[in-house]
Amino acid sequence: MNDQLSTPKNNTLIPIIIIAGLFFIFGFVTWINSALIPFMKTINELTDAQSYLVASASYISFVVMALPSSYIINKIGYKKGMSLGLIIMGLGALVFIPAAGARTYWMFLTGIFIQGAGMTLLQTASNPYITILGPIESAAKRISIMGIANKVAGGLGSLIFGAILLSGIDEIKDKLNTVTDTEKTELLNIMADSVVTPYIVMAIVLFILGVLIRKAPLPHVEAEPIEASKEGETAKTSIFQFPHLWLGVLALFVYVGVEVIAGDTIISYGISLNLPVSQAKFFTLFTLLAMVGTYALGVVLIPKYMSQSFALKASASLGIILSFCILFSTGFTSVLFVAALGIANALVWPAIWPLTLKGLGKFTKTASALLIMAISGGAIIPPIYGAMVDSKKEALLANGVEEVSAIAESATSGYWILLPCYIIILYYAFWGHKVGLKKT
Repeated sequence: MNDQLSTPKNNTLIPIIIIAGLFFIFGFVTWINSALIPFMKTINELTDAQSYLVASASYISFVVMALPSSYIINKIGYKKGMSLGLIIMGLGALVFIPAAGARTYWMFLTGIFIQGAGMTLLQTASNPYITILGPIESAAKRISIMGIANKVAGGLGSLIFGAILLSGIDEIKDKLNTVTDTEKTELLNIMADSVVTPYIVMAIVLFILGVLIRKAPLPHVEAEPIEASKEGETAKTSIFQFPHLWLGVLALFVYVGVEVIAGDTIISYGISLNLPVSQAKFFTLFTLLAMVGTYALGVVLIPKYMSQSFALKASASLGIILSFCILFSTGFTSVLFVAALGIANALVWPAIWPLTLKGLGKFTKTASALLIMAISGGAIIPPIYGAMVDSKKEALLANGVEEVSAIAESATSGYWILLPCYIIILYYAFWGHKVGLKKT
């Protein structure tokens, strides 16, 4: 694919820094879900499956808003679209104030959904932008740089919100079992109020950034139509004539699901293994550090020493191996294997985007919107994990297994959902990304 820029290469540094800043922002907002899930489970007295609707509310917005976001960006442009996305995220943060006051789960989910809608606008603009901001062969390197910004922010977000929201949660949960209903309600209300100040601060920052991005020096970037003499793709008239795109959407769908599971379940998983919250609140940081380190390798190795397709093959294979390690290990060792999924996951997103957009020419924008919709995997697959955990726990308790052991064993068994996901990614890495493309 011969992608060209409307601006010289030496003018791309500032746009890369700006887009990295945007990846930092939605990385911060996205990865605080790992702290929100156990927090919401406690204050709203939820089951595991219900608590993972926190992830669903965020990621399902990518299905609802991806194509509208593509339309909006085509109408108002990248900068105004990014500005609007940041402002929408700020509005979503403000919804947490009345939600905390009412301690109503659906209101919290509404705020998370609105923030997800804003992030959809940002992602719909920034991912294709950075992909075609240079040669397609090195796109994974640029996206890896974005990933570093995203996951560093995610680590900070999980640490900050873990400290704010989960501080003293063990003691509160112990008290809830001994106090009266009135005292219980009062304790939960006080706990719910702890989200108000951080989300007010978040809203103010997002509104300010939404105004500032309007003045950012972002040049126009387009993917040029493919030359018929090289790949003959100009004869294609429909997005449905690119099977490798649709397989890429499926691969990205299951990938986002396993990435969310690796980051958002690990704190709850550690708690279910009877590890103290004071330790467990740092577990998401382990996953993110693993991803950042692997992203750094991607920046160095791709494309000079390693192709994008090889990176995807290695990542999927490692994901399968680590999934088995989680399932057949126990205690803190099992937690470390969940965190190690960050190594398997890091280069999947950077590799799938260029492999999927290859050969699409004028269809690139529509294809990008479809890939953004695939982020909804993060809305669907984690609740399946939660439902598997709940089902297994009920079966074990019915068979007379003591509650502590039942909780731990059921939480581990939920990770079986990882295996089919990594197998799909492995198929795409070896064969799927070539389907329907003319051999050269």
